[in-house]
Amino acid sequence: MHSRQTVRYICEEYVSGNCYYYKSEIITHDNWKNLDSLSWSRPRPISKKTFLKQKKAGYTIEHKFIKKEPAVVVSLHKTKTV
Repeated sequence: MHSRQTVRYICEEYVSGNCYYYKSEIITHDNWKNLDSLSWSRPRPISKKTFLKQKKAGYTIEHKFIKKEPAVVVSLHKTKTV
């Protein structure tokens, strides 16, 4: 179990309105006394319910707005002309 200082919860909201929720924790690659060995773990997916519960509990929250344009769909099938 991580404390409030060693975990963060992330919400990524896209232009389309979709939201994705993640959890990231501080990990060490050597030992906890070596501050240079500390880094954030890879974001792990969580549910919206968990995100809102931890937000209410006072954990660190990051809300990111992603302004990527939607992907262009390219058809790989050739259309037949008669």
